[in-house]
Amino acid sequence: MKIVHIVPGSGGTFYCQNCMRDIELIESLKALGHEIYIVPMYLPISVDDHEKVDDIPVFYGAINIYLKEKLPFYRYAPMWLEKLFDSQLLLRFAAKKSGSTRPSGMEDMTISMLMGEEGRQASELDHLIKFLKRKIKPDIVHLSNALLLGLARRLKNDLSTKVICFLQDENEWIDPMSEEYQKRIWDLIAERAVDVDMFVAASNYYSEKSKALLKIPAEKINVVYDGINLDGYETSSLPFDPPVIGYLCRMSEYFGLGIIVDAFIRLKQNVRIKDLKLYLTGGYTSDDKIFVNEILKKISKFGFEKDVKIFEEFNKGNRIQFLRSLTLLSVPVPTGEAFGAYQLEALAAGVPIVQPNIGGYPEFIEATGGGIIYEPNDSENLAKAVASLLTKPDQVRKFGAQGRKSVLEKYSMSDMAKKIIKVYESIINN
Repeated sequence: MKIVHIVPGSGGTFYCQNCMRDIELIESLKALGHEIYIVPMYLPISVDDHEKVDDIPVFYGAINIYLKEKLPFYRYAPMWLEKLFDSQLLLRFAAKKSGSTRPSGMEDMTISMLMGEEGRQASELDHLIKFLKRKIKPDIVHLSNALLLGLARRLKNDLSTKVICFLQDENEWIDPMSEEYQKRIWDLIAERAVDVDMFVAASNYYSEKSKALLKIPAEKINVVYDGINLDGYETSSLPFDPPVIGYLCRMSEYFGLGIIVDAFIRLKQNVRIKDLKLYLTGGYTSDDKIFVNEILKKISKFGFEKDVKIFEEFNKGNRIQFLRSLTLLSVPVPTGEAFGAYQLEALAAGVPIVQPNIGGYPEFIEATGGGIIYEPNDSENLAKAVASLLTKPDQVRKFGAQGRKSVLEKYSMSDMAKKIIKVYESIINN
């Protein structure tokens, strides 16, 4: 089988879970002997030092699609100008600028992208189809998320290929938009979902949510839990003198950074754990920087700045070192997530997790036995949950050992790749 994965790039400025999943999955599929190609969208792919995976250009370059959206005359721009704006240098510069990965202001473009051949970026779709037809002729095209469904109809019709699509946290792009736009976009995704042969959801929770929201029949969704490449993860000593709670995700208000900081401040006022440290990593965009500065000022106001450390580098090697220093990890995303790669990474290092009782978190913690859940998701209840564990070192070590055992046995990326191949084979055979 010739398999193409179409993957949006994030530019490498923050911890991109879907990017990491896609790159590691592609490498595992190649290791199993399959002919896999990665086609980047919007921005260059930069995940864990994988600056360049294949000799394939970026399609739908972020600068070009923005200009085509805002300047009608640019839709007829000469090819040499489009190629200039799709250069790696300019796209990496764009990735660092405010708004390149921000949904606010991108509502109409999101709709246009989902309209595919009828949208204002139709010429970009022409470029993609011509490239795939001439260079690869794939049997299967695998889309990284449902926001790319505007591509599916022409992929099927022009290439006679099967189309697979991951379902994982599309709401994180759509939630910040107004209710009017949210409805229009979800309706468009549902409309375009009929062009897909099979969806792969990251958890049972997200599978059920997608069936209801997108009107997808049960037989068109498989659940395949995410995996990670387990090489290199070493067990944390789970320090208690002093204890350290960690946060590994994009450092943003949306992902619960404010909740864990407020919980940390509450915990520091408990005389029994006054030596607690807070370690943060995952990067942030220029938009997030305003919020990050605000929470740092709050920490300083309480006099705890020496007990908080931000790890600026977050490639795999740095993440492994970060995790080895932790006692517990929590990423209290207010709306929850379909899965959460940071949970896998923490448990791979034997670090227990403390997560809110929302989204796919309780499903994962029940499956691994690697931590506890709390509710409702606010700083007070997170602080209570963390405090309850920090007074029980034996329980923390038990959760860490059980979680690591579960991840090593059931959540490797090679196992995920084998399950994805079975999905591909079922579609080809049908």
